[in-house]
Parts: sequence; structure tokens; C-alpha cells
Amino acid sequence: MTLEPYLCGHFRSASDNAHTSTVPSAVNSPILPAFLDYLRVEKGLAPLTIQAYCSDVQQFDDFLRKRKRSLSGARREDVRDFVQQLLSNGVDGRSVGRKLSTLRHLYRYLLLDELIEHDPTLNIASPKQWKVLPKALARDEIENMLRGRSSAADRENKLAAAIAVRDRAMLEVFYAGALRVSEITGVKMADLKLDLGCILVRGKGDKERIVPLGKSAQETLSEYLKGARNSLAAGKNTPVLFLGRGGRTLTRQRIWQMVRAASASAGRQASPHMLRHSCATHMVENGADLRTVQSILGHADISTTQVYTHLALDRLKSVYRNHHPRARAKQR
Repeated sequence: MTLEPYLCGHFRSASDNAHTSTVPSAVNSPILPAFLDYLRVEKGLAPLTIQAYCSDVQQFDDFLRKRKRSLSGARREDVRDFVQQLLSNGVDGRSVGRKLSTLRHLYRYLLLDELIEHDPTLNIASPKQWKVLPKALARDEIENMLRGRSSAADRENKLAAAIAVRDRAMLEVFYAGALRVSEITGVKMADLKLDLGCILVRGKGDKERIVPLGKSAQETLSEYLKGARNSLAAGKNTPVLFLGRGGRTLTRQRIWQMVRAASASAGRQASPHMLRHSCATHMVENGADLRTVQSILGHADISTTQVYTHLALDRLKSVYRNHHPRARAKQR
């Protein structure tokens, strides 16, 4: 496997290597390419995710080389000091938590392959700031965003009108199914089951899940399929559900731009991920249990979904106060 797609601009200069020439770098060590192969083949992770893992490992390798240590020779205090340095440099808790998670995966892999005897990440607590509630839009902001605004010129221009319908359908699916950007770009026509009110989604690690779609999303999708999609396809036969002009595949950047533009018109700067978290937040606020939310979000571990726990507790307290006969102070 070649490392070029994953090295993220972390090649070291000769002067960098001169300071730590006695310790082989991650780039030259067989550990990193073998680990990346493991992530790609056995874990089935997406290229962008592997690139992030690679960047995190190389950053830790840089830290270790200044201490004259290699990845396989890292100690528990090295990991702890690395985390502390990141926090001292102002790196936010979520990013530090992600880097620590990368190192846990790396050393678990090395341990399983018997390349090391001890896991240096064992019993190292994640930063408390890591598990903060993701940002979400208020319900009225979602409504304003989904309502959409198309100009008279757009309505007269067939292609512009088709794009407006497509964008509205994508926004509805983002919010209805809590999809990631990579998931919505990968949805095929065959994955959509409008008659059943659901859609098949392929998430991280190519894991499939069935996501329900509400009435509003179903209606908008029906409108998109009636004419807008054909206008965008321009006679090209393609299995992808959401198309760009001329039947091209939409890029992640184009989708981000679309979401930002739609949210700005509603008075808020939002990202596709905010729509995903808004879906989860509003479901929990309306009484959905965390297991259901986990299933819709496609989280492999319930601990990832537990960032929404306090919303569930707030809902529980509210229901308790309103319905339990002794929840309120006794009136005299």
C-alpha cells in the first residue's frame, strides 16, 4: 500500500530528521502502512477517515521522536504528556479526544498482532470537554431553512428550479434521517423505498442501516423525482439519487455550500452535521429513547449517543413534574 494519499503533508525535512535520526519515523516504519491497511481492509473505513487517523499518528510520532522514542516503544507517560501538551496548546477537547481514540485503535492493533506487550493508552481518561453536546438548530430555524426561498427568476429557469427542488429534498433527508455528508452522496435510487417511507444508508465501515423518512421528506422527494432529477440528469443514466448538473456526482464541498446558503437565508450559519445533530436533539426532546436515536444515527457504540443523555433527563424531569402527584411543593 502506498502512503501518499494519507500522509497529509506531514513529510519531514532533512533538518527535522537530523534532530531524531536515531529513531525511525512513522513514515519509514512498517507500523503505519500496516495499520492503515488494517483500517482500510478490516475496518472498512473511508479514505478521509483513514487520512485523519494517519495525521494523528504522525503527530504523536513527531512528539515521540523528540523524546528519542518510536511508536512501538511509547510509554503511558508519553501518551499522557502528549494529551496534556495538546490541551496546553489550546487544542479543543473534542479534537484531543479524537486523537486519543486514534492512538487507542493503533495500540489495540499492535497488541493484537503481538508487536507490543503493553498498551500505553490503557487507563488514560478522555478529556471531559470531549463529550459536549453538539450544536443544533432550534425547531423554528429548521422550519425556516426547510421552507426554502426561490426567486421568480429561479422558477422561470428550468435548471435553477430543478436545483432548488433537489436542495430542498436533500435538506429534508438530512434532517429526517440524520445523514452524514458522505452518506447522502452515496445514496442510490435503489436505496430509496418511498412506498415504505424509508431509505437504506451506508455509513462508516460500509455498515448499512434503514432510516425512516417523515411525510414531509417523502413529499419533497416525490416532487424531486417527478421532474427535477431528470432535468439534472440531462439524459445521463446514473444510479445516484441526488445529482449535480449534467448528471454529475455532487461533491462534499458543494453540499456544504448548499447547506450554508440555505441556513444563512434563515438567519443562521449551519453545517450538514448540525442538521444531523438537530434531528437527534429534537427526537430526544420529544421523548425518543437513546437506543432508537443510536440506530438512526448509525452509532456503533451507545456511548457516542450518550452525549444526548442530559436532554433525555430534562424531558424525564419535565414529564415527572407535570404528572407525578407529589412532584411539586405541597400547597398549604
